[in-house]
Amino acid sequence: MIFEQIRVGGDRNFGYLVGDKESGTAIAVDPAYNPRLIYDLAGERGLTIRAIACTHSHFDHTNGNDELRELTGAKVWMHESAAGAEERGVRDGEEIEMGGLRVNVIHTPGHTADSVCYLVGGRLLSGDTLFVGKVGGTGYGDDARAEYDSLHTKLLALPDETEVWPGHDYGVRPSSTIGEEKRSNPFLIQPGFEAFLELKKNWLQYKKEHGIS
Repeated sequence: MIFEQIRVGGDRNFGYLVGDKESGTAIAVDPAYNPRLIYDLAGERGLTIRAIACTHSHFDHTNGNDELRELTGAKVWMHESAAGAEERGVRDGEEIEMGGLRVNVIHTPGHTADSVCYLVGGRLLSGDTLFVGKVGGTGYGDDARAEYDSLHTKLLALPDETEVWPGHDYGVRPSSTIGEEKRSNPFLIQPGFEAFLELKKNWLQYKKEHGIS
């Protein structure tokens, strides 16, 4: 499998190119701001982009969809609840085969109601649900509870060796593993939801006290 993490601009956004060398098939994930960069990289790797997979519907992850669609003719994947899901709505637990790639869809509401993560070849494309040392932004109501449940019942249930590849370069390094996040992510080591929520409310102070940038 060909797997490329790409700095596409915006607010330290990451896009991804996931490809199968044998079939020449590729998927572009969150190709925002600079879709041509991902398109050109696919060509250099001998790949043809057949799908545009979005982790959620926020503009900073979808603003390159139209241009990349025009360049490739690929359909956009979004969770079936999203406004842009009319091209290819994906659902929780779905396994999608494309070329030699096998992609598992994990619906992880919280940061947005339509947030999804894509698991392919032991790598989790976690969007804005899970960062390295942080979690996605939410309010303090039902969205925070949904995110907590998504993290604990779905993502932390994955094998510890699962690699975590987030939607932004917000952490101390550009990738991690589920096991490492279980051990060190301040949000994931909290003893329960109330403590998780309290940390969200006081994150700026926590960062200052612990020297987190």
